[in-house]
Amino acid sequence: MSHRISTPQPTTSAQAPPPLRWHGLPVPQLAPWSEERVPPHTLVHAWFQGRPRLGYGDEVAAVDRVDGVLWVRQALRRGFGVPDLGGMHALRQRRAMKRLLCQVCGGVTEGRLPGGRRLFLVRAVEGHPVGEGERTASPPLCPPCALDSLRHCPHLRRGHTAALVEEVRPWGVAGLVHHPRTLRRIPTPEPLTLVPYGSPLLDWTLAARIMTTLHGCTPVDVRELTARHAWPRSGEGEGAGRPLPAASKHGTRRHQS
Repeated sequence: MSHRISTPQPTTSAQAPPPLRWHGLPVPQLAPWSEERVPPHTLVHAWFQGRPRLGYGDEVAAVDRVDGVLWVRQALRRGFGVPDLGGMHALRQRRAMKRLLCQVCGGVTEGRLPGGRRLFLVRAVEGHPVGEGERTASPPLCPPCALDSLRHCPHLRRGHTAALVEEVRPWGVAGLVHHPRTLRRIPTPEPLTLVPYGSPLLDWTLAARIMTTLHGCTPVDVRELTARHAWPRSGEGEGAGRPLPAASKHGTRRHQS
């Protein structure tokens, strides 16, 4: 099965939703909110595409699976409750990584930088550069959002590295691996286990992140990069991404700028 990173076509009419703020801080599109809970579910032995796999008791394959892989269910109620600024919403991460959208504003990143490259910004306490073939679960950013992230994110202020990347390749997923017989989660030191595409463990994984590898990496200073041009955000004007579905009007008040 082919796993592709798609490239959305720029549009002049669609606008990304306005940024949400929490106590004056911008909240990235990827950040989960406290009302976006994982609902109760039952895992079962399922038969899918000719072999046994992990499944939901009430599974709808067209919704619950992507490229044959079972995905965690998570509510879509962005703006309700309290944001986890250091976390990632599983389904928004998947959407952003599949379409290479900016992880902060949600706009497309294609055509934002010369040579078709994209900007990636990752935590790095010791400041090591992004290496060829490095794996990441972090989608790209548009330059203005990368600069905002350096200003507001305490994790990045403690250490970061940035690179202009020529090619982003699918690698696999990060998720919860379960025992094929008992369906109990296999304990691991890390919260999520990295599982490459093609691994037999993929059939027994409840995916929560798409993992990619970065190729053709050139180190860059985000502040110098953004100082060269007056870039609008990806969600402003031409090149804007499709808005996310609006949150429900019921429940905790939605926070906006």
